[in-house]
Amino acid sequence: MKDEIKYEMVIYWSEEDDVYIAEVPELPGCMADGRTYEDAIKNTLTVIREWMETAIEHGREIPIPKGRLIYA
Repeated sequence: MKDEIKYEMVIYWSEEDDVYIAEVPELPGCMADGRTYEDAIKNTLTVIREWMETAIEHGREIPIPKGRLIYA
């Protein structure tokens, strides 16, 4: 597993939770939050690595990053 993360993150503010939330669309269920935008990114990078480790442990395939999935 490479250290460089190339998955797209969708980051938004949750008024209800009072935190930024970051989702990784290509990795089902992979998301994290943070009090700041930077914390949300940092926490999501950790969760992506954990997601991959868990997938490997269970013999599941890790999707190849496709790059930008959402177009403005």
